[in-house]
Amino acid sequence: MSRPLTFQMMDTHAGGDVSRIVLGGITPLPGATVREQMHYLRDDADGLRQLLLFEPYGIPEMSVDLIVPATDPEAAAGYIIMEVMGYPIYSGSNTICTATAVLEAGILPKREGVQRFKLEAPAGLVSIEARVENGVVEAITCEGLPSYIDTHRASIHVPEVGDVTYSVAYSGGFYALVEAAELGFDLSRDEERALADCAHKIVEAIQAERGFSHYTLGDVGPLPFLHFMGPVERVGDDFYRSRSATYVHPGVICRSTTGTGTSARLALMHHEGRIRPGDRLETVSLRETGFIGTFTGTHREGEHQVVENTITGKGYVLGHTQVVVNGDDPLVACAGLTHILEDNRSDR
Repeated sequence: MSRPLTFQMMDTHAGGDVSRIVLGGITPLPGATVREQMHYLRDDADGLRQLLLFEPYGIPEMSVDLIVPATDPEAAAGYIIMEVMGYPIYSGSNTICTATAVLEAGILPKREGVQRFKLEAPAGLVSIEARVENGVVEAITCEGLPSYIDTHRASIHVPEVGDVTYSVAYSGGFYALVEAAELGFDLSRDEERALADCAHKIVEAIQAERGFSHYTLGDVGPLPFLHFMGPVERVGDDFYRSRSATYVHPGVICRSTTGTGTSARLALMHHEGRIRPGDRLETVSLRETGFIGTFTGTHREGEHQVVENTITGKGYVLGHTQVVVNGDDPLVACAGLTHILEDNRSDR
């Protein structure tokens, strides 16, 4: 590649989790749905994810969201989520950031007050409610995926950790849920490395012992995530708060509590009879940021009582960037990337 190619990006964060929103410069992807386009990106163009999550452009703690045209006429836009562990079909923090970017970039014009629209994720249509005040997107409320408890208070012996009691929820991915205090953690910022190391050992032990299957998706791979739960404090008639930390990859504790982690907590609290429809849970991260999950109802899916929920947070714009991809740079890996970059060279 003799001349560099460029594409446009908006960096955002929600709860501390940085999402890099790719707004332009990528060719249309094949696929009749956003889910199929995600599969193409994963199988034939993974270079975009690798470019933006690793040096010299990024770090593994970030996420990338590629905005694509929606295939469902009800949606204002589609988006594909990329993280260090791969291509999740849904993410709360990424959805909050993408919805914010759709409005801030003018893909959908902002309107004062409460604005409702839909996005198309690989998981399907997602209803969005944005609150805009004085031209600023102050809050995004998005649907969480239907969530349920697969396993309640099982026990496993983990080398170097001991016997661990855990539950497993599905909320967009399978989560192991553990009580932080039972493992000696207060969920303070200085415990971040120790939390990541402990979570990695527990996740490896669970993966080695068993697998999990979703009631419609089937086998979605080994359990990837672990959510440390702090004590639940009641701060109002229908409002609860709990410190939390979510492990997503070796060495990586999310800066936010994660939307899917919050949905998993709602599923567990419902399973244990501790919340009612209309109740809210604020999960608070090691960095004192938070998301608010609202338990909106339940329905039955086979043998599972599935929790319907929403997640509320705020997305912040960090910057607007034109990324230059220069194949002559020895630090830049262009394999699996150049064929999806628009040919925007000046000599065309």
